[in-house]
Amino acid sequence: MGEIHQLIIQHGRDRAKELVPPEQRGMVEAAAAVLADESRHLGITYSGFCLTALPHRRIDDDAVWERIGHRVTLVVEPGRLRIAGEDRKFGVPYGSKARLVLLYLQTKAIQTNSREVPLGRSMHDWMRSLNVSTGGKNYRDLKEQCNRLSACSLKFYWEGDRAGTQRWAKDTIITGGLTFNDEDVRQGSLWEEQVYLGEHFFRSLKEHPVPVLESAIREISNRSMAIDVYIWLAYRLHVIEEPTMISYAALYSQFGAGFDNLRRFRHKFPESLYYALSVYPEAKAEVRKDGVLLYPSPPAVASDRRAAAAIGY
Repeated sequence: MGEIHQLIIQHGRDRAKELVPPEQRGMVEAAAAVLADESRHLGITYSGFCLTALPHRRIDDDAVWERIGHRVTLVVEPGRLRIAGEDRKFGVPYGSKARLVLLYLQTKAIQTNSREVPLGRSMHDWMRSLNVSTGGKNYRDLKEQCNRLSACSLKFYWEGDRAGTQRWAKDTIITGGLTFNDEDVRQGSLWEEQVYLGEHFFRSLKEHPVPVLESAIREISNRSMAIDVYIWLAYRLHVIEEPTMISYAALYSQFGAGFDNLRRFRHKFPESLYYALSVYPEAKAEVRKDGVLLYPSPPAVASDRRAAAAIGY
């Protein structure tokens, strides 16, 4: 993927698009936008989300979601909300919009050092900055994911530092504020709320924040697996000390939700990886026959070390 960045630097975006296969032209667009970004605005996510993931597509509303990552397991349970006097059940959040809402809430919570996140117009504007329209179907989809995030509870299962030890942390992601009535169709009203992150989740986020590049997320905002892969790389690449092979079986366990079998996942996963690498120019990783080989790489926010230091990263 480094070849794409070199082509852009040497020949410019338009010429680079002519020099790559048609299926890589979207990656050139994404890579060029990140290389041109001078703002270098940061987003923040919790380390647990770098190693596990929400579903990419809707699952049965009664189903409990479980994904296994490196030394951690995420369990998400559906829940209920009281909306317009009616007790309603919501399934597990899913897709790119749930991820974008979560990223926004975590980023604002860290920036303000408060689990109370005021939305106002800021979230509306932020979603638009990520090329996500907040009108029509997108509005309804956002509202649905907000309700699901409010209703669900999550549990991160971490392996302990000593062999055989384990610890669980259970909390709702959001304890109040992010719910909407079906009759509420005014775009502005979506953002006139206060959102409260769960106390334990907020404490864990403060202890283990992972910075990502906002422009990188923007360029892959409609690709939920690419978002997951990008934040995984942002978390892992700068801390490994030697080349590390990740098997397809391990990748399938973490990212393979929605794929019927490992064979289909192996066929599709490289595209998401390449999109993630296109928006992370410093990253070094190779697709191999048996998996993906990761190389020690600079952080995804390498040019923002002072900003990263400010959050203890």
